[in-house]
Amino acid sequence: MSCFEGQLAGWIAPALPNAVTSETIAALVAEYSTALYRVAFSVTRNAAEAEDAVQETFLRVLKHESRLSEIRDYRVWLVRIVWNIVLDKKRRAKTRPESEDLADHARVLPSGDRLADDAIISSQEHGRILRLIDRLPRREREALLLSAVQELTTAEIAAALGTTESSIRSRIFRARRGLSVLLEKEGIAR
Repeated sequence: MSCFEGQLAGWIAPALPNAVTSETIAALVAEYSTALYRVAFSVTRNAAEAEDAVQETFLRVLKHESRLSEIRDYRVWLVRIVWNIVLDKKRRAKTRPESEDLADHARVLPSGDRLADDAIISSQEHGRILRLIDRLPRREREALLLSAVQELTTAEIAAALGTTESSIRSRIFRARRGLSVLLEKEGIAR
């Protein structure tokens, strides 16, 4: 469990009167908070906003704790909640900072024996590709991010976005084709 997950679980648990529900929520936090963070970060590109979105997601779970037994797939349900939260915030803000925080890069830098220069270059390439993905049409971008970043299946993406699997497959195909064209224009090797 990461520090963030521990803080979130510790913050949520005392607010719950029922120990079983508390354990259920804590288990959801432990299992899904990292994945939800990745989804939120893929849209916001801001660590603090992504963490806020994950917290807001679990606040909404608390609000609807009586429905937990009705949920068939927690992962899809939670991804849909966090996805809607970050898109709502993005729509309200209508702007996005052009410069990225160095701390955000540090979170995605791979660990290992790579030299720091290689890691920074890799991070910059990653940022350039994400900016190209941002240029794709909204529907294609959403499907591609959920597929590539969150690694959801087409069925899970369809459920999260409220559409059909065939529509999702088409969107992912168009997104990949569009990204390929943009990558060639930018001269980024595929």
